[in-house]
Amino acid sequence: MPQFQATPLTPAIAAPLPASTPLEAPLVLLLASGAGLAAASLYYSQPMLGLLSAQFHASGESVGLIPTLTQFGYALGLFFLAPLGDRYDRRRIILLKAAVLCLALLLTAAAQSIEGLAMASLVIGLAATMAQDIVPAAATLAPEARRGKVVGTVMTGLLLGILLSRVISGLVAQRWGWRVMFVAAAASIALIGVAAWRRLPRFEVTTRLSYGALLRSLASLWMRHRALRRASTAQGLLSVSFSAFWSTLAVMLHARPFHMGAAVAGAFGLAGAAGALAAPIAGRLADRRGPGIVTRFGAALVVLAFAAMSLGSLLDVGAQLWVLVISTIVFDLGIQSSLIAHQHIVYSIDAGARSRLNAVLMTAMFIGMAVGSAIGALLFAQWGWIAVTLLATMSALGALALRVWPRSV
Repeated sequence: MPQFQATPLTPAIAAPLPASTPLEAPLVLLLASGAGLAAASLYYSQPMLGLLSAQFHASGESVGLIPTLTQFGYALGLFFLAPLGDRYDRRRIILLKAAVLCLALLLTAAAQSIEGLAMASLVIGLAATMAQDIVPAAATLAPEARRGKVVGTVMTGLLLGILLSRVISGLVAQRWGWRVMFVAAAASIALIGVAAWRRLPRFEVTTRLSYGALLRSLASLWMRHRALRRASTAQGLLSVSFSAFWSTLAVMLHARPFHMGAAVAGAFGLAGAAGALAAPIAGRLADRRGPGIVTRFGAALVVLAFAAMSLGSLLDVGAQLWVLVISTIVFDLGIQSSLIAHQHIVYSIDAGARSRLNAVLMTAMFIGMAVGSAIGALLFAQWGWIAVTLLATMSALGALALRVWPRSV
């Protein structure tokens, strides 16, 4: 297989920040907010599907295409757009995607048909990948000794955006209408774009590869770097556990013996805030103790959490709920800690290929989530909740084995 090497250009920013403040707190806050609001754009539509179905007299199947196309657009953007951060100034890419995302959100707010909504949703997914331009930008701006902490802080913003987006959009849509929510979302992205235009420094190009060669180099990076393969595969396996749980939780809580509604399932999402808020702590540990230790610790937490859920199914209903709540906090903490540590590892492989390395890692995560959702739903339908927790436990064990066995993958 041909080897694609990045042109040896200095992977530093073109307009360096003052040496006394290599990365000021307001800029970190801007990056975290931008990542969070971009990622939130992927999920605003989900609580509104009932309102959208009534508005356009559309079937559940038709309206279900909206979040599906949003996620599909994001997947396409991860593979085909995220690597461009190594070829072009990341600042320009972030500003361009912010403009496109703002326009797509406004078009969604003005849509007069379900077809128009669907097309705008696809563009939202593509442009929302600006979040995956912001994270490697933060890694490039941060000094090596603080990289884990800075990336962890930015990831906290991204994760909080995902966690809070459904809650906020549901409340706004119910009180003021779904169009108002999309207008507000567009305004938030516009503000981020203006702030990024004023505060974000330029980044030097780190490769002169053509677009085709840039995409082909993803395979070369995968083959050349064992650290990338281990990090991507391990995080992909953890994503299988994550997605299998969340894709079946609401159905499980609705059935016997719980008979609980969607509101309770949504409340479980707040447990993910523990993992999001712990991301900077995981980053600091990766800076001080090394990311390898953090990846093993995180995977071990996920294994323990899902094993506890499996055993918890033998308890009475009240005890099962407590086990579910505590285990949800623990496994989310483990998955987010592992993600921060894996990003720390990946961004340290090649400073000139951070956007492509990030694209490989995120694509592996997306594949893991898709696999976990599909297999989790199948297992739940055939053998119930305990089959889902066993799948999640075994997948997390696989991730832990990859991190413990040094010559794996």
